[in-house]
Amino acid sequence: MTLCAVAGVAARAQPAPDAAAQASRPERVAAVSGNPAATDFGITGTGWLGRQLGLKDEWGVTLGGLWLADTNVVVAGGVQPGGWTNNSALIIGLGVDAEKLVGWRGASFGFQFLQFNGTKTNEEAGSIAGYNGIVGLPPFNRSELLEAWYLQEMVKDVLKMRIGRSLPTYDFGNVLRPVSLADEDQNIPAVSGLLYSPIFVNASMIGAALGYYNPANGVTVNFTPTKSFYVNLGVYDGNRYRGIQTGTYPPMFNGYFFNIGEVGVNWLLGEGKHPGQFGIGLWRQTGQVTFHGITEDGTGGFYLFGSQRVAYGVNPGVRNSSISVFYQLGANDSRTLPISQYYGAGATGFGLIGDRARDSMGIGLALSRLNQNIFQRPSELMIQAYYQAHLFASTFLQPTVTYIPTPGASPTVPGSFMTTLRLTVLF
Repeated sequence: MTLCAVAGVAARAQPAPDAAAQASRPERVAAVSGNPAATDFGITGTGWLGRQLGLKDEWGVTLGGLWLADTNVVVAGGVQPGGWTNNSALIIGLGVDAEKLVGWRGASFGFQFLQFNGTKTNEEAGSIAGYNGIVGLPPFNRSELLEAWYLQEMVKDVLKMRIGRSLPTYDFGNVLRPVSLADEDQNIPAVSGLLYSPIFVNASMIGAALGYYNPANGVTVNFTPTKSFYVNLGVYDGNRYRGIQTGTYPPMFNGYFFNIGEVGVNWLLGEGKHPGQFGIGLWRQTGQVTFHGITEDGTGGFYLFGSQRVAYGVNPGVRNSSISVFYQLGANDSRTLPISQYYGAGATGFGLIGDRARDSMGIGLALSRLNQNIFQRPSELMIQAYYQAHLFASTFLQPTVTYIPTPGASPTVPGSFMTTLRLTVLF
């Protein structure tokens, strides 16, 4: 499987490689997203840790993980000019292919543990949408069970269901989803390495949607009748809507439910057979909340996203060098969520410099229309650019710069300029 398919999620342009083959080639990991735990990482990284401990591929048991660490500096403007923060997220994952292990056809299990230590990175910049997606709301130091699920495939490669604690951002609104093709040279890795939060969860759903580091407890159904079309459905404990940090609480099924559905397609465009994909989703949150004196009985909205490779073989020194673009849009009818509309777009280049085939670079723009019942500024605009350098094996170093001319925290907060240095290690 691909890194994302380990979690049993998302349709692909072609069937993904076998998990054992993936495990034996950890050095082939290409560009990754800015927070793989939220998008394309699955549960066990490259499986290197398990192999070092003697686990055999044929056993169907995989152990691995991910470590993210970054340093952020508010170079100018923001709430705290000159402020700097550090964040660290360590994830250990265990995957069990029950069919390989005990002959239980189509069954698998996944577990993830998260240790996060961070601080008020986004608050120092005055950002509402969040320029650093590794950190959300407090508590900033947390040890939590991020995932614990049972996956059953009812119809091979067509219909499967996942029950338990998981991250819906694998299945819904995942604009960063890699594209895997029969010809590996044509593959698109994670569509972008941007770090800002809206690239991981559409900003119009922030405050209701679940994902890293507030997982969902519920059921996800994936239906993939063809190689180019999928339908995903999910029903989850929706207490995130009323301010509960679900990552630090057990499941609560008390009338607050987050319901979501998404359909998507992928294709090969033109003579160059450039891969592209598109998805659109609807969501509905139930339950009553009161915020800033406003009472709301449920809310809902829609989102869409897409990506397209627009150039291939750009750098003569790297055969599969390419450029891809992506876009996002979302809106809700809520009077209590922080962001009412979201528009995002960006471009990513893969292997464009020298012979560095696993490097990537990109730029993204994120415009969030703020809820005027809560904020005085009408919108927050964010521009971010990065270079993700492959160091060795499955290790990447990524310098990133972010400019927010209109921080949403207050109309008196000046435009903020931040730098981030992110280390990503899959093992």
